Amino acid sequence: MLEREPTRRIGLARALSKLGYCSRSQAAELIRAGHVRLNGDLRRDPETPVRPGQDRVSVEGDAIEQRQKVYLMMNKPRGLVTTASDEKERPTVYSVLNGAHLPWVAPVGRLDKASEGLLLLTNDSEWGARVAAPETHLQKIYHVQIGVAADEELVASVVRGVGHDGENLRATQARLLRSGQKNCWLEIILNEGKNRHIRRMLEALGVEVLRLVRTAIGPLELGKLAKGEYRQLTADEKKMLDRAMRARTS
Repeated sequence: MLEREPTRRIGLARALSKLGYCSRSQAAELIRAGHVRLNGDLRRDPETPVRPGQDRVSVEGDAIEQRQKVYLMMNKPRGLVTTASDEKERPTVYSVLNGAHLPWVAPVGRLDKASEGLLLLTNDSEWGARVAAPETHLQKIYHVQIGVAADEELVASVVRGVGHDGENLRATQARLLRSGQKNCWLEIILNEGKNRHIRRMLEALGVEVLRLVRTAIGPLELGKLAKGEYRQLTADEKKMLDRAMRARTS
């Protein structure tokens, strides 16, 4: 007779996040504050082991069940920070969702305050982590307005890479989109996203970034989604992203 494999256990904070209730950091705060019970017993350790699908988790007396998975795309406006709450009380991307009847969702990766464009949000924390993971190598496409008229050498330097604070920052591809006398637009493609990657790379080359807009993540394009608007991904768009991630990791 085969022995039954023991159920894999995960930490209580991660369990709340996987159920789509809140982020793992928010869950840890709730647990430490004494708002969470496991099988009826109060727990204050975010790492308390939980058996997914077997143990009962409740917050302030309300049983937490698996939430329906939600996958959103947003055209993030400039001036919003990509976080649930900000210690400086700056407006966040959640102001775009204000009043919407949605479960908790978290941004997938980040766009800094001055950047615009395509941002994904989901309550499927494992899927979001795969999209953002460097090893997935999903290409991100950016349209970048810079304060100089670019030449071929500048474009080549962006692809060749530069050193900045001990890191090598480079683009997978780059090309000139359109040019004026005092500024121009570049298309820059990354397959990894280090902190403020494009801004730091161009700063090291002595180039000022005037605007930075993310237009695509893998095969998913921003398209005609208006600035400050959001919508659910279609089933085909979700499948398209999933296929792209499988192809990149296989």
